[in-house]
Amino acid sequence: MPATRTTERLIAVPQPIEKIGKSERTRAEILDAALEFLWSRSFGEMTIASLMEQTSHSRPAFYQYFGDLHELMETLLTTLESEILEGANHWLSEGGDPVALLYERLAAEVRICYRHGPFLKAVSDATGTSARLEAQWERFLDRFDDAVSERIAADQQLGLIEAFDPRPVATALNRVDAALYVRKFGQRPRSRPGPVLDSIARVWISTLYGQQWATSRTSTLLREHVPVAREPRGPE
Repeated sequence: MPATRTTERLIAVPQPIEKIGKSERTRAEILDAALEFLWSRSFGEMTIASLMEQTSHSRPAFYQYFGDLHELMETLLTTLESEILEGANHWLSEGGDPVALLYERLAAEVRICYRHGPFLKAVSDATGTSARLEAQWERFLDRFDDAVSERIAADQQLGLIEAFDPRPVATALNRVDAALYVRKFGQRPRSRPGPVLDSIARVWISTLYGQQWATSRTSTLLREHVPVAREPRGPE
């Protein structure tokens, strides 16, 4: 068994260990071993044999849970998506100062992507060799585009954001963030998260709510608690 790392990373166990059975624990162990592998090696170097050597199970156990390594990566991406959406929930669906809520959402996203940068890079790199994983990555990004564009449209109706087509703006903001996270956090030494957060917060806040709030992280704007048209969802 490999030594335990002290570095924070995505944990695949979906619920407290005492509440899950042996089968789910085995699946979670395989997922965590994959994340551990990707901290120091690329997805292209991963084989089922090398992965299972990092667990307490034999190679045949892998196929009880995943058809291949790409399916495993899709599962990890779904887990990451759920974590990011949870961190974004206040800005996406709650009332209050929208600038402060947006900054809180971006700070959570940066923390998550800083921890999981090597995994994001592994997914990004693997999309060039797997059409299936590339499609999953695009769906991953598209769902964030959906959630952000709906929030922008709702804030436009409340008079908090000026009128423009929200979808292309949401797409541009999300794609820039994804590329920046891969570049800054995907390889060692990772960049410090503070300057990355400052940069993306300035872009998001000035683009959506106005340049005057770009550096203050709060505003005098007030969003009434009005739900967006469709609550953001994870993958079905």
